[in-house]
Amino acid sequence: MSSWQFWGTILVIPYLLVFLVFVIYPVGYGLWLARHPESYERLFADPIFLRTVVNTVIFVVVSVNVKMIVALLLSGFFLSTRWWVKVLSMIFILPWAVPSIPTILSMRFMLNPEWGVINTLIFKMTGMDGPNWLNEPALALSFSMLAHIWKSLPFWTLILLAGRMAIPGEQYEAASVDGATVLQKFRFITWPSMRSLYLTSTILSMIWTLGDFNSVYLLTGGGPADLTHVLATLGIRYLRLDQVDLSLASIVVALPLVLPLVYFMMKRLSK
Repeated sequence: MSSWQFWGTILVIPYLLVFLVFVIYPVGYGLWLARHPESYERLFADPIFLRTVVNTVIFVVVSVNVKMIVALLLSGFFLSTRWWVKVLSMIFILPWAVPSIPTILSMRFMLNPEWGVINTLIFKMTGMDGPNWLNEPALALSFSMLAHIWKSLPFWTLILLAGRMAIPGEQYEAASVDGATVLQKFRFITWPSMRSLYLTSTILSMIWTLGDFNSVYLLTGGGPADLTHVLATLGIRYLRLDQVDLSLASIVVALPLVLPLVYFMMKRLSK
């Protein structure tokens, strides 16, 4: 072994130890605690778990599709060189740049039925009390999806904007000379050039959305009556009930959803 190889090995060892202690060991220990089939039998028999699976599917499908479609549209808007569009883009990026905890908690305070900003405005304008936004499961889950979309939309807009900027402008100029409309330019130039990026971003967005803990837990806490939990937050419910095996089992059952997405993601990146 040369001196470069020796010192390279010495410098890599601390990182390997950190990875072993803080990644391999916790994951392995969690899988060991969730090894009993009885834990999964109890988990599948819990009606909250079945509701959580439905919530997770709705949360992922709606959030990913809405934010990626809107991000695709906004990426075309922010491609403009007008000065006010550049100023607006700086404001637009703020939800993604600021921390999640204060932003989502501020949204929760705004939705408070007694002294929240929204219900206060409703009372001043109509003289009527506003609804209890987070006490209705459908509304609470919808606002959780809205918080997730609002928080992550700027990031995906920037990714797709970068993809648009990589398309040669000569193609659009040639299409304009041929009399192509805006929709035809998008169909025959923009979309074929961005299709691979859009699909890869969608897969990565699905992985991150499945693991989104803050949007649901900080806004609803899984309530009311544990009816807005997703798989990322269900483990906290079982921990509160001192059911550690069910908490870890609820994480393990999410692996069949995550691992195929990770596989397709890595397969696309390796091309």
